[in-house]
Amino acid sequence: MSIRPSKRNLDEIRDISIKTNINNYAEGSCLISFGNTQVICTASVEEKVPHFLRNKGQGWITANYNMLARSTHQRIDKDPLKPNGRNLEIQRLISRSLRFAVDLKLLGERQITIDCDVIQADGSTRCASITGGFVALSLAIKKLLRDRTIDYNPMKNEVCAVSCGIYNNQIMADLDYLEDSKCEVDCNFVLNKNYDLIEIQGTAEAGSMTFKQVSEMYELAKKSAEKIIQIQRSALQ
Repeated sequence: MSIRPSKRNLDEIRDISIKTNINNYAEGSCLISFGNTQVICTASVEEKVPHFLRNKGQGWITANYNMLARSTHQRIDKDPLKPNGRNLEIQRLISRSLRFAVDLKLLGERQITIDCDVIQADGSTRCASITGGFVALSLAIKKLLRDRTIDYNPMKNEVCAVSCGIYNNQIMADLDYLEDSKCEVDCNFVLNKNYDLIEIQGTAEAGSMTFKQVSEMYELAKKSAEKIIQIQRSALQ
């Protein structure tokens, strides 16, 4: 009998779906669902780079992350004059993760911005954003190749993300909100197609965690990533 509120097995991720080309104007777009978490990811290509990269012969990948006002149980009251520290931290994580997937020199002096808009949040929004952001980015690169804007494919790796944590002293994969909000440990794993770590973010919400527990969570993350990458590949076909 499962101890999880979701009734899933400890190693069972939620149903993931990716619907591509949902935006008529963006060079790449998708709607990704991790269970009840839903994120719209759009990739926009601009023929410019940030000032610190001008005349350097390389491109740039950056990201924005935003939660719509009623993406959560209560309306998010936003102050337009006050930066949201959580959003900034998450969009930096998305940016770093997706830059890993691209040879920036082959991209040329252009920037691709990945906008991740959470329309419904039920845990793991940053992991869904990275996973869907990779699909939107890949579609934008395909368009650049199709239009002969670039000569060589700059995609050098695949990227996905999944959360793992400890809930009721049990290690489990892909936490939803009920699990995430009451867990003892919450970690986010960003992995490549070889299931090597690109980045890990982890917090012991109550107490601490051991390296053995981190290692066990990583093994769960690798198992989950194998399924997620296959879903990404199917969406891109």
